[in-house]
Amino acid sequence: MSGHSKFANIKHKKEKNDAAKGKIFTIIGREIAVAVKEGGPDPANNFKLATVIAKAKANNMPNDTIDRGIKKAAGEGQGVNYEYITYEGYGPGGTAVIVKTLTDNKNRTAANVRAAFAKGSGNIGTPGCVSFMFDEKGQIIIDKEECDMDADDLMMTALDAGAEDFADEEDSYEILTAPDDFEPVRAALEAAGIPMLSAEVTMIPQNYVELKDEESVKLLTRILDILEDDDDVQAVYHNWDE
Repeated sequence: MSGHSKFANIKHKKEKNDAAKGKIFTIIGREIAVAVKEGGPDPANNFKLATVIAKAKANNMPNDTIDRGIKKAAGEGQGVNYEYITYEGYGPGGTAVIVKTLTDNKNRTAANVRAAFAKGSGNIGTPGCVSFMFDEKGQIIIDKEECDMDADDLMMTALDAGAEDFADEEDSYEILTAPDDFEPVRAALEAAGIPMLSAEVTMIPQNYVELKDEESVKLLTRILDILEDDDDVQAVYHNWDE
C-alpha cells in the first residue's frame, strides 16, 4: 500500500511555524487529558494514553511537557469535560472528508465544522456516509535519511512485532498495523532506536479522488485549511489525490 504523498505532507506540516506547533501541542494536551481521565495516568495500563504519548513524541513534544500534562490531568478531578465527536461530509468533486474533534462545546464545534464545509461548497452528511470508504490503521512513517537500519531488517522488525504491511517508498518507509497492534509495533521500533517521522492511528482512503479543475482544488483547500485551523479539530482525513 502506497504512502500516497503522506511523507511530503507530514514534512510540510512539520516545517510550519511555531503557531502551528502550538496548535499540535494543544491538541495532544487535550488527548492526554481525556486518556488519563478514561484509563488512568499509567501508559503501561492505558493503551489510549500510550498511543497519545507516541503521537506526542513523533511531534517532538518534550518529555517534561508530556509528564506535566499527565500529572495535571490526573490531579484535575472533574476539570473540563471534553467530548470526541466525528463529522463526515463531502467536498467538491465528490471528495470524502472525515473530521475528528475534541470539544468542550459541541454546539460551537458543530457550527464551525458546518461553516467550514459551506465556505468550500461542501456539505455535512450523516454519520457513516463516507467512513466506509476508509480503513482505520496504525501508520508509522520513517524518513529514510534519518534511519540507519537496512530496509529488510526494518521490515522484519516491524512484521515480527505485529505489523501487517511494509512499504518502501522513494523518501520514506511506511508501516501499517491493525489499530490494536499499533502500540506494540511502535514500541518495538522505539526500542530498536528507529526515529519515526509520524506514528498514529489514522484513517486511510481505500481509493483516491482526483480533482481536475482549479476551482474544486481551491474550494477543498479552503475547507481543509479552515478545519485545520480550528482548535477543536483533532484530525482531518480526506481522499483527495493531492
